[in-house]
Amino acid sequence: MALTKEQIASKTEDLKAYIAAHKDIDGPLMPIMQYAQNSFSYLSLETMTVIADGLNIPVSDVYGIATFYAQFSLKPKGDYVISVCTGTACYVKGSKAVLDAVKAQLGIESGEVTPDGKFSIQDTRCLGCCGLAPVMMINDDVYGRLVPSDVKDILAKY
Repeated sequence: MALTKEQIASKTEDLKAYIAAHKDIDGPLMPIMQYAQNSFSYLSLETMTVIADGLNIPVSDVYGIATFYAQFSLKPKGDYVISVCTGTACYVKGSKAVLDAVKAQLGIESGEVTPDGKFSIQDTRCLGCCGLAPVMMINDDVYGRLVPSDVKDILAKY
């Protein structure tokens, strides 16, 4: 669910306090960015600016880290992040059809969030479960040996 203006303001103040408490440790940028990502679910330009201002560094430094590491997202994510593997093993076993079924069921494309903020979809190159191909994860839950008809019942659990 999208944050209200009040929630954003509160989380921004929490982030500023976190920055102040951690800015003098060695290598503070990554832990601060991780804290912000956990608080807001993604790193907006506004959030990256707060981090940069708090550390007295250019926003481009924060942006460079955010775009280099896959753990950071520049777009909002849903409460349930659905990752469908499109790596070679999963792809040859039908992951594209599984991904298409997820997109059809939710009415969104990869990289998007449902209007209620509940789900987001991302296609990934490998989830490390090649023996279970094709594989999908919802947050930390792994589903393997999927066929498109499995998608509806799996999503109903959430």
